[in-house]
Amino acid sequence: MKKRALLAGALAAPAAAGIWGAVIEPHLFATRRHTLPVLPAGAKSIRVLHVADLHLAPWQKHRASWVKALTRLEPDLVVNTGDNLSADIVPSVLDVFSGLLDVPGVFVLGSNDFFSPQAKNPAKYLRSPSEVKHRVDPDLDVKALVRGFEDDTANGGRGWHFLDNAEASLTINGTRLHFSGLGDAHIDRDRIRWSGGAPGEGNLEHPRFDPTAGLKVGVTHAPYSRTLEAFASAGAHLIMAGHTHGGQIRVPFWGAPVTNCDLDRARARGVFAYRESLVEISAGLGFSPYSPVRFACRPEVTVLELVAGA
Repeated sequence: MKKRALLAGALAAPAAAGIWGAVIEPHLFATRRHTLPVLPAGAKSIRVLHVADLHLAPWQKHRASWVKALTRLEPDLVVNTGDNLSADIVPSVLDVFSGLLDVPGVFVLGSNDFFSPQAKNPAKYLRSPSEVKHRVDPDLDVKALVRGFEDDTANGGRGWHFLDNAEASLTINGTRLHFSGLGDAHIDRDRIRWSGGAPGEGNLEHPRFDPTAGLKVGVTHAPYSRTLEAFASAGAHLIMAGHTHGGQIRVPFWGAPVTNCDLDRARARGVFAYRESLVEISAGLGFSPYSPVRFACRPEVTVLELVAGA
């Protein structure tokens, strides 16, 4: 009887963990908060909402409703670091963000904004960064997504600024922020440019920041070391990214087994220093429909309270 009880317990534990990770935890949405002293002395505080890796599918009504209600956080600025889609449902994604599009914002794209996910062995994710087959033509309506997010920013209307290998400036609560973005390094869409031609030679042409800006912010989807190095070399005060899902399946008291890029697993989420910059990585809200589980890694958005430094 004792052996049977032990066997039953041994089988029940992984079954319970599987149910938790697949059915319960993916709906336990959280708001992670950090206070960062990165603004000039005397500046008014700025509340930033960072949304990453929504990976919205048509049946995920609970996730859509929770994100749509994020206007309650009353952010001064929204930063979206990509991977909004898991299917060709651009109108649904734009509806989710409709209220937040009235808030000043910036965005970059992730691979899943261009290409729909493909079936693969989810166990491979735990061994090395996922491989994205080189598909030339997007099968998702990425142009409609960009148009919907930008809307009328060129004419001073609502919407966000597109930062894939681009720059933008915004004045928030009296402080001028200069943003420089890079495309998704996971699919080699980042365009780091040096005037000398070869990487590391000559002057860094992109990313670059206006030296007179009160806050310099680098934005990208995947925090590969080359993108962090480029932003830090350009003088970013703050670097923001997603992509890692925080590890997605974390081991309690040990952490993330992987980051799905070349970043070490100890920095799969949260805030850390990189040279003279601060890096903030969001664990994001979703997952691939072919890896529909989160364990010890609740889906999240991040609220950054930016305050004056010493």
